[in-house]
Amino acid sequence: MINSNNLKRKIMKNNIKRSRYLITALVLFMGCITSCNEDFLDEELTTKRNSEYFNTEEGIQSLAIGAYYKVLASTFPSEQQFATTNYGTDEFHVGGDDTNSPWNNYDSRFNSIVNTTRTQAEEAWDNFYLGIGLANQLIESATNIESTNPEIKKTALGEGYFFRAYNYLKLVRQYGGVPLKLTVSTTLELEFTRASAEEVLAQVIEDFTQAYNLLDNSVLFPAKISKDAAAHYLAKAYLTRASEINDSWNSATKTADLQQVVTLSDEVIGHHPLASNYQELWDYTAPDGPNEFLPELILSAQFSRDQALATSNFSTVPFTARYDDLSMMKRDLTGMRPYSRLAATYFTYDVFDHINDSRFWKTFRTKHRVNKGGNFDGIDYVPGVDLGIMYIINSPDDTRFSNTTNNNNPDILYSETGKTIPHVFVAYASDGVGLLANPRFPSLSKHYDAARTSINDNRGLRDEILARSADTYLMAAEAKVRLEAYSEALIYINAVRNRGAYKNGEDRSFYTDGAESYPTSDFSQPFADNSYMNENSYYESNDIPVTTTATDLTILNTASLPAEDEAVIAKLGYSSEYDRMLCLVLNERTRELCGEWHRWEDLSRTLTLVARAKAYNPEAAPNIKDYHVLRPIPQTFLDGVYTEGRPLNASEKAAMQNPGY
Repeated sequence: MINSNNLKRKIMKNNIKRSRYLITALVLFMGCITSCNEDFLDEELTTKRNSEYFNTEEGIQSLAIGAYYKVLASTFPSEQQFATTNYGTDEFHVGGDDTNSPWNNYDSRFNSIVNTTRTQAEEAWDNFYLGIGLANQLIESATNIESTNPEIKKTALGEGYFFRAYNYLKLVRQYGGVPLKLTVSTTLELEFTRASAEEVLAQVIEDFTQAYNLLDNSVLFPAKISKDAAAHYLAKAYLTRASEINDSWNSATKTADLQQVVTLSDEVIGHHPLASNYQELWDYTAPDGPNEFLPELILSAQFSRDQALATSNFSTVPFTARYDDLSMMKRDLTGMRPYSRLAATYFTYDVFDHINDSRFWKTFRTKHRVNKGGNFDGIDYVPGVDLGIMYIINSPDDTRFSNTTNNNNPDILYSETGKTIPHVFVAYASDGVGLLANPRFPSLSKHYDAARTSINDNRGLRDEILARSADTYLMAAEAKVRLEAYSEALIYINAVRNRGAYKNGEDRSFYTDGAESYPTSDFSQPFADNSYMNENSYYESNDIPVTTTATDLTILNTASLPAEDEAVIAKLGYSSEYDRMLCLVLNERTRELCGEWHRWEDLSRTLTLVARAKAYNPEAAPNIKDYHVLRPIPQTFLDGVYTEGRPLNASEKAAMQNPGY
């Protein structure tokens, strides 16, 4: 089965480049108004194809392949994806590098002309509308296709509706109401008006429904859109419409929408069982390896080793802390290139049950092996042998440590060698400094990639998970909470939690991530040159005896939630059963989905962004305001829009902009 899937994926990947450039040359998109002038229309068409080509079987399949890349994968070679979904939340704050800090800090730089060296205000907006342009072309071509094979037409049409809905769902969750463009542009268009969020979501639901009705589940790999992918995102669209940000107008549809979320989620869950061990999701060994075909996966963005395709995944680097500037350490393949953009907050540290929940220890790297060596305080440290860096993620009531930074502390020994550890960083120490004041933090390793070819390469090749059924479970749980069926919500929550519990006999100190395969990689360095270590600091952090007994994370009732959840509830001041349970769902989404491109949009739609960022994000807290639950409409768009044959004036631009910007 896997071999067959791999062959199909390789064929798809080999066609991406040809299709992308063909499409770019032939289709004019709305996003062009932000960067094109009249001279664009005079440019010579370099391809011999024309739009009629897309009405053929070969052409429409090429168009679909190009759309796959543009809609699903094109955000990952840049910093757009993490800047717009993980910054400025309760989960992550600015790490050692503040390149994209306006997206986190909500200061005066965060406005309609955000322009960092890496992420501009218009980048996401333009990309979404480019994807919509492709989708419109695909829908039109599938409608007009000259083919004797109805399945080609049906699949292409379903994919077109999916792509359009996918982009508009992203737009409405980021910006609220936006212009609806539902036809192919054949000339430069300049006049657009904003549709309401209600109108946009109605269109999203209609398009996802069309995709759901047209597609099937015959595809064998998560890089291809299926009926289940349409169902998952249709459920997400219904949940968005039923969320607090839309409460001024959603009362007539809310109950039915929530029931649809549960029905669709149950359907998807039935086809996509959870991986037996949470670690399987991140144990990446090779491009198109086994972990990219897990049944839990519903949809993924795919990437290729073929450098000519220019498909690469940047997600390997933004969550990685600096390690290479410490004594006895150097940059290596397994440590990744440390961009140090995003560091976990204390909310992220503390929301996990560090003794019974394996998920923190399986997705954050807490130990690095010495890979340079040398003499430190009279002790020789051997590359590939000695432990060089350790993060202790302990509890607030732990009184063992006096200092946050414990360099060569004689009380902290590596049990395998009996040597002290040169660099130890402690979450809770009596000095009260903590990890937020230091660019050292345990790195989120969900995106680590064993296929990079050089220590300075920031391009990964592993597929990026866009949808998996653990998210589907938690959407169903949230819908049940909103329907006030709290005990039923716990059934879905507990299914996810108990997958995260330790199994009987499991080694709790074992750790693996996407660097595990380097020793056998074609691009491997000598073992001693790599800092990767298949251990975590579980026991050092928890100070408990070694055990292999199974743990249980089941929540028995709504009146007594786990201590870590009660702490968050108390800090945020919640008291009603509804608020407590919604808080539980959002906390569980962090434990399960941390760093997976959901958080900002989840907090925005539930109107919990401001309170949570104020409580847990040190740079965002002083500046975030209620209006920050929506992004600013890019100034480049406002400056390019016309009305009645003329550019918008200042008051008209202000009216089209989101309040507060």
